[in-house]
Amino acid sequence: MSPTPQTSSTLSLPSSRPGETVAAGEAHPKQGDAACAMHSTAILRGQKAVEIIHNGLSYRLQATRLGKLILTK
Repeated sequence: MSPTPQTSSTLSLPSSRPGETVAAGEAHPKQGDAACAMHSTAILRGQKAVEIIHNGLSYRLQATRLGKLILTK
């Protein structure tokens, strides 16, 4: 069996306010605001891995075959 190519995408997560998103480099919700919870399926959007930019650094979030998540720098 030949390996399938892995693709990743950069992601903007929703802020704590409905209808708004927080992209890299933008202001984040104030400390003390309620944390939002997201399903991993919403973050991965059908892909096995996504790239997350945090404080100017790139991280990779990927789902394993056993259903676990791995975050690597």
